[in-house]
Amino acid sequence: MAISPLDSRYRTEMSTIFEEENKLRKWMDVEIALAKAHAELGRIPKDAPKRIEEGSKKVKLARVLEIEAEIHHDLMAMVKALSEQSGEAGAYVHIGATSYDIEDTATALIFRDALALEKKRLLAFADILKSLALKHKKTVCIGRTHGQHAVPTTYGMKFALYYTEVKRHIQRLEEAEKRILVGKMSGATGTRAGFGKDGEKLEKRVMEILGLAPAPVSSQVIQRDRHAEIMQLLALISGTCEKIAKEIRNLSRPEIAELAEPFGKKQVGSSTMPHKRNPHKSERVCSLARLVRANVQTALENIPLEHERDLTNSANERFIFPESFIITDYMLAQLSSILPGLQFFPENIRKNLELTRGLIMAERLMLALTEKGVGRQEAHESVRELSQKAFAERKSLRETLEASPLGKKFSKKELDALFDPSTYTGDAERIVEDAVK
Repeated sequence: MAISPLDSRYRTEMSTIFEEENKLRKWMDVEIALAKAHAELGRIPKDAPKRIEEGSKKVKLARVLEIEAEIHHDLMAMVKALSEQSGEAGAYVHIGATSYDIEDTATALIFRDALALEKKRLLAFADILKSLALKHKKTVCIGRTHGQHAVPTTYGMKFALYYTEVKRHIQRLEEAEKRILVGKMSGATGTRAGFGKDGEKLEKRVMEILGLAPAPVSSQVIQRDRHAEIMQLLALISGTCEKIAKEIRNLSRPEIAELAEPFGKKQVGSSTMPHKRNPHKSERVCSLARLVRANVQTALENIPLEHERDLTNSANERFIFPESFIITDYMLAQLSSILPGLQFFPENIRKNLELTRGLIMAERLMLALTEKGVGRQEAHESVRELSQKAFAERKSLRETLEASPLGKKFSKKELDALFDPSTYTGDAERIVEDAVK
């Protein structure tokens, strides 16, 4: 029976990459590559790698776990199980290597598959955001700063903003791969002493076989700044997911009600309040993002291991690596299902544009006064006073302006244009189009 929700509720394609069965296979892939390099250098019989590779297909996770229960060492349990299935070639398994030559190199192989899936997910997510940006490039809405109505913007601008942020994550991922997809075959303290005079050639060849770069210097382990970077990358991606989800949550409040998550015909919002349409999927994304961020702290604390290494990183990495990758993948998948089905409520979008009775056009009025010869600072103070008066008397800014001497500076046609929010979005449409090119 599953204990972790990662095994059920939040399971995605990413889960398979981090399963124990796959980790075992990746460990054996590294052992096979090591044997091949040994054979090419004439250090073991030429046919040994093939026999070890054939033996690896017969190794079962259950047998490895059985051995581990006896010897209390997971990597050595794999070595013994692989040796059992490799006949006489079993004598040549794991020659010269230390446990983390295998484990850290295998982790890089797992990260390679995980990052490939994450990139695929990000690209698909970016396409969704791009489509929404273009679809809503003319959907004018109120912009909010400090939680208050600011000046008009467009929904296209919102989605274009998210799109460009996701594109930066893709760039970060591609750049980080150079530092993260690194392995080692350098022995107990990184000196390659266990491989004799062929150490440098052997390490290089193992990594060539596996398609990884060799770490230029290592101790008994790959240095954990690399692993902390990947955790930070996942936290950045999850931060964007939370940003989008939080905006959906806020814009779906009944007082705002400009949009809402898709809501199924039989979906239940509350066990006691039948009317509820809770944005629970977006709330879930925000909740999970906190977990990914928290894992970054643990990854950072794994960097200062003692001397050439201690084991304080090992146990927590069994949690933070799969957890962060799977959760981030889940959040992207969840938002990718929410966004295409978003419900927009145009009447509420228009209502909110008019909610402050024209106060959102104060900046435009100030600038228009400067064009009429009023100094900028004087215009700012005059419009500020008019705005305060309109707010206090619960009148429109236009009505208050028209009752003041400044109102005589504008014709009715000019005032109609000044107080039309749909015509005060600047270059928003072009910005969206340029951003998604």
